[in-house]
This record gives sequence, C-alpha cells and structure tokens, in this order.
Amino acid sequence: MPPRRRDRRRPGDPSPETSRASTSAASSSSSSSSSGSRFRPALLAPLLLLLLLLILAAALHFSGLLSLPRPQAPPQRRTLLSVYERGLVKRDVSSSEILAEHATVSENRSRRHFRNPVLAYVTPWNSKGYDMAKLFSTKFTHISPVWYDLKSDGNKLVLEGQHNFDARWVSELQSNGSLVLPRVVLEAFPGVVLLKKKLRDKAIDLIVNECRDKGYDGVVLESWSRWAVYGVLDDSELRNRALQFVKHLGKTLHLTSLNLSTHHHLKLIYVIPAPRMKELNNQDFGPEDLLQLADSVDGFSLMTYDFSGPQNPGPSAPLSWIQYSLKALLAAKGSPSLGHSHMIFLGINFYGNDFLLSKKGDGGNAITGRDFIYLLEKYKPSLQWDEKSSEHFFVYSDKGLRHAVFYPTLMSLSVRLDEAQDWGTGLSIWEIGQGLDYFFDVL
Repeated sequence: MPPRRRDRRRPGDPSPETSRASTSAASSSSSSSSSGSRFRPALLAPLLLLLLLLILAAALHFSGLLSLPRPQAPPQRRTLLSVYERGLVKRDVSSSEILAEHATVSENRSRRHFRNPVLAYVTPWNSKGYDMAKLFSTKFTHISPVWYDLKSDGNKLVLEGQHNFDARWVSELQSNGSLVLPRVVLEAFPGVVLLKKKLRDKAIDLIVNECRDKGYDGVVLESWSRWAVYGVLDDSELRNRALQFVKHLGKTLHLTSLNLSTHHHLKLIYVIPAPRMKELNNQDFGPEDLLQLADSVDGFSLMTYDFSGPQNPGPSAPLSWIQYSLKALLAAKGSPSLGHSHMIFLGINFYGNDFLLSKKGDGGNAITGRDFIYLLEKYKPSLQWDEKSSEHFFVYSDKGLRHAVFYPTLMSLSVRLDEAQDWGTGLSIWEIGQGLDYFFDVL
C-alpha cells in the first residue's frame, strides 16, 4: 500500500485560531513638576502598564485579531452504568445527547465487553492517549506507543526515537497487565536491510537490544507500505527477502527473554494493509503471506481505516470493506489461513474526517474527538446513519461551503466490535488519544 495517512494525523483546528500579537516596550522621559516636588518612578510604572494594556487591547480589537479560545474539554465524569445500560448505543443519536454524555464513563473500568485481545496505539502528538492508556489499561492487552523509526544513513543504520521513552509510564502499564510493544517503522532503504546480511542482522540487533534495554515486551513493526513504495513487493526475489526479514526478526525476538528466570519471550506484531481493490495485487498482503509469517509473528495489525480521502469523501471504514478485507485475507472456509483469524487485530479508527464538498473534491482534514465536539457545539447538526457503511455522518455549511463529517459513534464502534467477535479477531485502535472518553466503555 502507499504510505499511510495515519502517521500524519496531527489534525488542524476547525475553530478560529487565537492569534498572538507582539509588542515592544516603549521608553519614556519625564520632567520635573513645576512645583519642584520629587519625581517618583514607582508611582508612574503602574499607570504606564495600564496604558500599555489598553493600547494593546484596542489594537487587537480593531485589527480583528481578538478571538475567544475554543472551550476546554469538560472534566471526565463517572457513573455506575455503562453506555449500553444508559441506552446510548443506537442509530438515532443527536448532537445534544453526544454533548451531554461523551465525557461520562463507567466507574467499572475493569469490565470488558470485548473479550478478545485489544491493541491500542498511542501517539506523541495526541498526548491524551498516554492518560487514557493508564486509565483504561485493563481494557487493553497490548499497548503500542508510536516512538521509533529505523533509518539508513548511507550504509549505516540509525534507530531514532529513544528520547520518547517514558520508563514510569511503561512500568505502570506493565504492572497493570498490559504488554507494551512500541511501534518501529522501517524507513531504511530496502537495498540496505534486505540485500546485505550484515546490515540486516544489524537492524534486527538494534530492535532487539532496544527492547531488552528498555524492558519492552516486544515491538510492532511497520514496513509493508514502505516496501510497496520502493517496488520491493513487485519483485519476487525481493518480496521473499522482505518476508524472510520479518521471519528472522520474529524468531530472534522469540528467542530473547527479558528475564532469564522466566519464559517471557519478546513478541512481534506486524502491521499489514487492507486491500483496496476487488482483486488482490502485489501491493496487498494476502493469505499466502500470512501463512508464511504465521509461525514467526504473534499477530497482524490490519489497517481497516482510511478508506476515504479528500479526493473521494466518504466513510472512514465501511463495514462491507471490512468484511471483504477479512475474507480476502483469511479466504474461504476450509482454507488454512482461516484458522489464523485469532492472530488478526482488526483496525478500528478513533479519529474522523471533515471533508469539503466542492467540485474539485480536494479539501478536508482529519479530526479528533475534541474537534468533533467543537463542531457539534457550533453547528448543532443532525446526525444521519448510513446503512451502507454503518457509520454516522453530518453535513454543515461554513462561509458558503458545505462540509461532510464522518466520525465514530458508539453505534458504529459496536457494530465493528460485533464483526470482530464473529470472526474471532482482536482489535487494533488508531489511536486512543483521538477518541471520546465514553468510547472506552464499549471495549
């Protein structure tokens, strides 16, 4: 697949931005009073400060730069009832109901409605995810902070991202029973890590040693999209070398134990794309690839999101596309790959999109839960349920331009959890810093 949009999710603020104006201090001179009284600067300073503030406020007002900041998110509230018991998981949902309920979560955070494994991604650019990972850690079997990139510099390999490591955060999650597997994106030029054995082994050593040094439980590796861009997947020999790299990494991790007195070996979860076309092509990760890696990895993070974009506005992950992706990967009943459904972490998005509905179809950006709430407060839209995609959306107008917003709801999430349950797969959430607080109740 092409490089995923998901790594660039640093959503723009749909609200008016509060500008900052800079000022320079003015110097003043004074003269003696005609009465010959003593000059006292201490008495004059407060008056000068007040005058300066008045001038600054007037300048901001008349230049149109003074605007109110977006309201802060309300504090999280607790209730004895889950979102299911409160009757909130439904198709007929209103803006007012979401605004009233989204910050209220069940006190029983240890209750799991979804029993299969759950992998939660956390990104540095949505720091709320760090807090949500700790608060709802019992909901997640695996947590993957998006911290590392393995890059090539000529014939050298560099693992970037060590500065992101937070020992206390990792330790707290592990003490609550979650496995912490940071994501590593393989950015290195394929000719370096696939064709040169010495550098291939070096790349694996860098990853394994980082796990051992930091006390991680393994890694989540993403490389398929990069290999697609470089044409690796179109060449049968290079494709085989790519698969061998993943297998070698997995086997090395499995042979590595964090504690010699235990049998707790490091794990590998591999990120794979969801197919885009009705017929699988070389860019896709198919059932044969899955079978080849099944003995060497511990799971596959399937990216069933980002179905639509600014050029083709629409739902983020139509249910029919999710179903097709699972069928294409696990094949028909009776196929050997079907028995590996438990290794799949089905992708669920906690972000949405605000698309500009123009003739060019070239506008739009990703939005987080905070952006979604702002839009509901400002436009009071009517949410509609799309039967075909099993997603909610709404349309609003701003400055004469129409927008379509697709963002997850409790109902759309519940439908996808049921689908994962039917297939026997786990979940992978991209990413928990972007969602609404009460989303965690459905897990």
